[in-house]
Amino acid sequence: MFQSINKKYSQQIAALTDQGESFSYSDLKVLSESINSKIQERSLLFCLCQNKPGSLIGYYTFISNSIVPLMLDASMDQEMLAKLISTYKPEYLWLPSELVSSFPEGEEKYVLLGYSLVKLNQDNPYSLQENLALLLTTSGSTGSPKLVRLSYENMEANAKSIAEYLSIDEHERPITTLPMNYSFGLSIINSHLLKGATILLTSKSLMEKEFWSLLKNQQATSLSGVPYTFEILKKLRFFRMDLPALKTLTQAGGKLNIDLNKEFTEFSQQAGKRFIVMYGQTEATARMSYLPSEYSLSKLGSIGIAIPGGKFSLIDDAGSVIDEPNSIGELKYKGLNVSMGYAECGDDLQKGDENNGVLYTGDLAKRDGDNFYFIVGRKKRFIKLFGNRVNLDETEQILKSYIPDCACTGEDDHLKIFITDSERENEVRNFISAKTGIHHSAFSVRYIAEIPKNPSGKTIYSILSTL
Repeated sequence: MFQSINKKYSQQIAALTDQGESFSYSDLKVLSESINSKIQERSLLFCLCQNKPGSLIGYYTFISNSIVPLMLDASMDQEMLAKLISTYKPEYLWLPSELVSSFPEGEEKYVLLGYSLVKLNQDNPYSLQENLALLLTTSGSTGSPKLVRLSYENMEANAKSIAEYLSIDEHERPITTLPMNYSFGLSIINSHLLKGATILLTSKSLMEKEFWSLLKNQQATSLSGVPYTFEILKKLRFFRMDLPALKTLTQAGGKLNIDLNKEFTEFSQQAGKRFIVMYGQTEATARMSYLPSEYSLSKLGSIGIAIPGGKFSLIDDAGSVIDEPNSIGELKYKGLNVSMGYAECGDDLQKGDENNGVLYTGDLAKRDGDNFYFIVGRKKRFIKLFGNRVNLDETEQILKSYIPDCACTGEDDHLKIFITDSERENEVRNFISAKTGIHHSAFSVRYIAEIPKNPSGKTIYSILSTL
């Protein structure tokens, strides 16, 4: 996907860091060649990501040279990482050098910019399907072995579409607010690298002054985030900041509170900036819709329209298309960015395209008379916590290894845990926060005398949801 950009943008700056480092597109090519020479083509590799140059250049190398990475958070729980290594048997790890000692069975083959290439003492027994380019996790931080299989065509189609509707060119300077292993964060990198833009690369959070120093000094042109990002921005009095270079704000990763949506929309219109709400899933590489900024008030709360090259429809329980406006059905998407399918074990990495460009999102939506779409609910038990998609059933299983009698419900940015031991509320909250890497404020733990069950012993979540 990135092969053609070096010729056109070789002298353009690809990345600037909060440490003052600068890397041109020509530098990316030279450094990637040095990494690639140490890795066998079509190998499976786990990339433990940070928003740092070593991670970015590693990712660029893998996608450019037919090496297939699974993108993971460098700070993920070691037990969960070991489970994924056991399931998929990668030949290599690309990880922060300080983590090498955690893998004594591996051999450090190369070191670059604080990252190390570790060859594990195993040969991957699974041949990789020829179009397989990238693997991403489906469930945020729960460590599920279920992965999304993305092709080179999926990645390029989505990056080009995003670049088109956001009018991205070589003059853009996005700043990283999201992790590389998260599909939304990665899509920002892909769409901007494709157009020769300059990425302002930082692992600092919105709460740290170094983040704002980089944003201001290097004149960031865009800032993206999940709903929680915009809650933090409001608390930081973002509306009072003087940021003339910042022209675009984009939001995805869950539904933004309607009042906060309105505030950012009105601020952006008054300040001459674009505020663009988007919708996507990892299974569609990253994004499926956007709300053009000129409609951000008149269609407040809408996910907008399908991205260029994509198409939405609504279907009823029988699978028939719903044509009437303002009728609710499951949102169905069709486009070249729809992934090839899932993997749950190593053998699945040999599978071809099982989706054929069609994704049943699992989200319930309606379409108004102007063909703008509005999400109204979910068919399955998923929520998003600060942009991380979390499977409530998988989270419940993790908790049951620690406290057997429990149940999970929730909504976006708030996971509710019910337990029958009144002495362990704080303990359980700290446990699940440590396991997922998500801030403890996303979880509430409540004692109840008994988990409600039906006669067959299944938890009655509808009762829990009313508590």
